[in-house]
Amino acid sequence: MNRPPLLTTRTAVVLLLGLECGGTAGALAYLAGNNAAAAILGGLAACGAAIAFFHTSLG
Repeated sequence: MNRPPLLTTRTAVVLLLGLECGGTAGALAYLAGNNAAAAILGGLAACGAAIAFFHTSLG
C-alpha cells in the first residue's frame, strides 16, 4: 500500500514558516507588553500574513 502523502513538501514548508513567524511575533509581542491576549492575536495575524506571503513567494 503506497498512499500519497497527506501534505506536499511545499505546503509543509509554507505552513511551517508561517507558524514560525507567528510564534516569534507572538512571543515578541508578549515580551514587549505582558498582555497574553494581545500577543496571541498578534501572533495569529502574523501567522496568517506570513502564510499568504510564503504561498505567493515560494513558487
